[in-house]
Amino acid sequence: MPIRRYTKMKRTRSLTLLVFILFSLALVMAGCASPDAAGGSGEGAPAGQVEDHSEDEYIYVSAMGNLEFFNAHKYGWEWAGDTLGVKASYVGPAEYDMNAMVAAFDQAIARKPKGIVVFAVEPILEPSIEKAVNAGIPVVTILGDLPNTSRLAFVGSYQYDLGFVGGQRLAEAIDGEGKVAILSLPGVGMFDDREAGYRAAFDAYPGIEVVQVGDTKADTVTSINTAKDIMQRFPDLAAFAATDSTGGIGAATAVQELDRVGKVKIVSMDRNSDVLEKIREGVVTGTVAQNDAAMAYWALLTLYTYNYNQAPLTTDNIAAGVNPGPSQVYTAVNYIDESNLDYFLDANEIYAP
Repeated sequence: MPIRRYTKMKRTRSLTLLVFILFSLALVMAGCASPDAAGGSGEGAPAGQVEDHSEDEYIYVSAMGNLEFFNAHKYGWEWAGDTLGVKASYVGPAEYDMNAMVAAFDQAIARKPKGIVVFAVEPILEPSIEKAVNAGIPVVTILGDLPNTSRLAFVGSYQYDLGFVGGQRLAEAIDGEGKVAILSLPGVGMFDDREAGYRAAFDAYPGIEVVQVGDTKADTVTSINTAKDIMQRFPDLAAFAATDSTGGIGAATAVQELDRVGKVKIVSMDRNSDVLEKIREGVVTGTVAQNDAAMAYWALLTLYTYNYNQAPLTTDNIAAGVNPGPSQVYTAVNYIDESNLDYFLDANEIYAP
């Protein structure tokens, strides 16, 4: 198993992982219990018999599958399926094409899976979520959320926290003072939340001033040019704070081309290999990363538990129309710098298709 490549992790992380694994196995084994107990829908196997769910299919519907960012999600999803003994399929367009994503979602519903996980990036997906739920298919949103739908739960990061952690690290890197520019996508909810997190962290440092928010338009060339313009406007700029990898790479490239490496600090987001290599080169101070592969696992486990191992909130939770599980599962925020860089780069190699 490729997981053995992580044996260099600190003992405390290993113990935490062990606890998670034991907890997950307990949930899976509990699916073998008698169906006569309160809470379930009566689908369990007779006591003493192990249930076989290998024909159950769970589908992850996404977009932008060509991006390296989603490699970890694909890997984590497949790993979760193997761990729980079910089929884990991944579908969706390679590009950011919402019409194609809706079509992929509707095709997934037609396959009548045991559950669907969807990257809930835009409201255009809301009708498909309702269609799935009305067909008896539980839906978990991931990365982004559409809370006004009938989705079972959301699994992902608290966007504000991503920015707050990044802000704390950047403040440390510039000794709590200096002019900072934020590279983001203004007007897009999740990125605005990350920006708010950065600003909240900076509030603890009176010497830090946010002088501009640059719009990268999620395009690398635009990001580079925007970062250059900001540095020319503010020659004494101390740092860039990025809300995604596009901003991070744009800032790194601009800093290199204007010979400002070391003078202008950069904190990025995401664990893309190009960002990580910039950390190795000393151009980027660090990057904030989500629990990407773990998100996929917890999303599938949430659906599996809903189907086979519900807590006894009522005598029949499904008939009662209640959800005995969490409606929001926030995963941890990770910070990557030169001290732990290699673990993430090695994992990226494993995730690569």
